[in-house]
Amino acid sequence: MALTEAQVQKLNIQFKGIPPEEIISWAVKHAKAPVVTTNFRPYEVAILHAVSGVKKDIAVVWCDTGYNTPKTYKHADEIIGKLNLNVKLFVPKQTTAHRDAVMGIPQIDDPRHAVFTEQVKLEPFKRAMAEFKPDVWFTNLRKGQTAHRDSLDILSLSKDGVLKVSPFYHWNDTQLDTYLKKYNLPNEHNYFDPTKVLENRECGLHS
Repeated sequence: MALTEAQVQKLNIQFKGIPPEEIISWAVKHAKAPVVTTNFRPYEVAILHAVSGVKKDIAVVWCDTGYNTPKTYKHADEIIGKLNLNVKLFVPKQTTAHRDAVMGIPQIDDPRHAVFTEQVKLEPFKRAMAEFKPDVWFTNLRKGQTAHRDSLDILSLSKDGVLKVSPFYHWNDTQLDTYLKKYNLPNEHNYFDPTKVLENRECGLHS
């Protein structure tokens, strides 16, 4: 779906306050190759439930860094089964054990941190996008997560021109808790992203 920045801004005004399901339905209707990405972090189940409720067979791209907590892996397994998700798994080309032996997890100020991030997150993500070539990319970005995400909106264009759709963008945790309770959906807060270190630091996929 090819949209200009002006069209995106106009649609964002129209979509503010619209239920996520309606936004998703609109995007699916106009999309040729939609995908939804996830890392099964807290509240990810909301976007997965909402999108799969509109398009059951949508490709769910999971780029697993290999560093998730045992609770996150169990949580992911539960959600995949509960929602019958069409998961497409992408993992780094090097095993976690190999990388731990030769590099470990570099700190932000370590020159190797950029290489680490490329290996465990960016390269698998680029590989996934090259394979699926989506025109619409559903995400669970929300206002208040990072400074960069505060500059986005429900709809935004990636640097490659893919339309990113974040139907829960204006929702807070309390609203999402209500949504999860309404649909009896599990949540998991024991999540670890080895590339971010700080909670309010951008992960690299959306900047």
